[in-house]
Amino acid sequence: MQAPASRTLVMGILNVTGDSFSDGGLWNSPDRALAHAREMVDAGADIIDVGGESTRPGATRVDARTERERVVPVIAALHSQGIRTSVDTMRASTAAAAVEAGVDIVNDVSGGLADPDMYRVVAEANRDRGPGRPVDYCLMHWRTDRFGSAAGRADHGGDVVADVQSLTTELSAAAVAEGVPAERIILDPGIGFAKNAEDNWALLHALPGYVAGWSAAGYRTLLGVSRKRFLTALRPGPDGRPGSPVSADDATAAVSALAASAGVWAVRVHDVAPSRAAVDVARAVALGHGPDVPEGWRARRG
Repeated sequence: MQAPASRTLVMGILNVTGDSFSDGGLWNSPDRALAHAREMVDAGADIIDVGGESTRPGATRVDARTERERVVPVIAALHSQGIRTSVDTMRASTAAAAVEAGVDIVNDVSGGLADPDMYRVVAEANRDRGPGRPVDYCLMHWRTDRFGSAAGRADHGGDVVADVQSLTTELSAAAVAEGVPAERIILDPGIGFAKNAEDNWALLHALPGYVAGWSAAGYRTLLGVSRKRFLTALRPGPDGRPGSPVSADDATAAVSALAASAGVWAVRVHDVAPSRAAVDVARAVALGHGPDVPEGWRARRG
């Protein structure tokens, strides 16, 4: 195993929504959101991804003003505390407001297809801020005619891996043509978005190959599988049906370790501590050494 240049980062999910599939309504006040963000940072999160609009199956879109009012105060507060942030949005107007509030990453699950102004906003943000305060842009694969709910399965031409590679190549080229610096682009295969379990497992199986290809082209990879339905099927309930979203946290951490071994730049998760441990272990294995253990040191009991 060849050691990556740096440890895989952990992006903690902060949904300031009322209807997200796993934690909707838990963090939808600024005080609760900020407290949870600090908990995730203490648990090892490198980035906090703030979202004000759910894309869960069956979700309906909120208006732009509501989305901005949910995310901007939280991003501004976290930025003032020196915490690196991402905004999960498909709207250029929300992205622009988040940039003004100090956001570091625009995480666009539509890859720029939901709002034709998105590439321009990210490009202008990088020009205005300059090299010292760049704005990264994550574009995700999501093949759909109507952005809103991630439900259903799109036609991927019989090969979901090839479709992900083809569309992300097309979208990243379009973003660069609009002025987004290539070195600021992050690609996400969009696991769970208009894809069934077979598609998701196929994308994880092929992960090392397309991560290496994207890296060779100068792009980083973000992977988000946290608490998704295909992982809950690994832990069925007493009735044989897939378990709750939280039941997939152990499987999520396992994927985080595999992702780190494949050279993924960051994993996006709800439960930070297990995935931080997973990427730390993957890093130590790749390097062939870990933290020093003082002579006579013993683990604390209890």
